[in-house]
Amino acid sequence: MAARALDAETRAERADHGAIRLWLRMLATNRLVETRTRRRLQERFGTTLPRFDLMSQLERAPRGLKMGELSKRMMVTGGNVTGITDMLEDEGLVERVADPADRRAWLVRLTPAGRRAFTAMAQERLAMNPEDPDGLFVLAASLAANAAASGAKLSTTSVTMGASRADSGAMRGR
Repeated sequence: MAARALDAETRAERADHGAIRLWLRMLATNRLVETRTRRRLQERFGTTLPRFDLMSQLERAPRGLKMGELSKRMMVTGGNVTGITDMLEDEGLVERVADPADRRAWLVRLTPAGRRAFTAMAQERLAMNPEDPDGLFVLAASLAANAAASGAKLSTTSVTMGASRADSGAMRGR
């Protein structure tokens, strides 16, 4: 009796194009990591991946970010960013402050409590691979560089098979 296929990559046949098998493996791996991350964030911190993502963007911009910039960086609609920001603001994790460079605009930034909460979540996320926290990052960067370098050879495959983060965000309910 044949083993049951676990995901799209394991259903791929040896004769299938190598780029297709690699893409399917990367997609399956992303789904596994994302599912595990979502579960851990919910269980340990009572939060969601989109909230973590927004806080992550703000952590890298201590001065704060405009809502439109957050929307671009997260690749989600402005309505999604507004809803997440409202909830985080109600919890005292972010604040809206006037933009000193543009009196018409507001910046969103982490509060000290938000910075502490994000730091705890980020440390937990890194603890998923405590022996080599940079190893997966280096591997992912290498894969991205190889994919970019081979873009001309794989352009038709990439266009027809690649889903943008915005598309996958919509599928995940972001």
